[in-house]
Amino acid sequence: MSINQHEIEHVAKLARLSLRDDEKQLFTGQMEAILAYVETLNELNTDDISPTSHAVPMENAFRPDCVTLSIGHDRALANAPDKNETYFRVPPVIE
Repeated sequence: MSINQHEIEHVAKLARLSLRDDEKQLFTGQMEAILAYVETLNELNTDDISPTSHAVPMENAFRPDCVTLSIGHDRALANAPDKNETYFRVPPVIE
């Protein structure tokens, strides 16, 4: 696949980059090399390979979700610097 300087300018504009002429020439060559490498992947036979989203099997690392009793109002408010019945009192944020 061939890429030209106009396409580099378009990508630079999308990325909001300002490129000098020498940078445009440099990136044109680099992008051609990258795309040529990606094209070699099309030569691989992938008929018997199933699609995957990860290279290794992934498992959920979280604990099981189970219902337990809460600590209750009294214990939750035990160390509160200021409380009002069953609520925490905090200084006003909005005036």
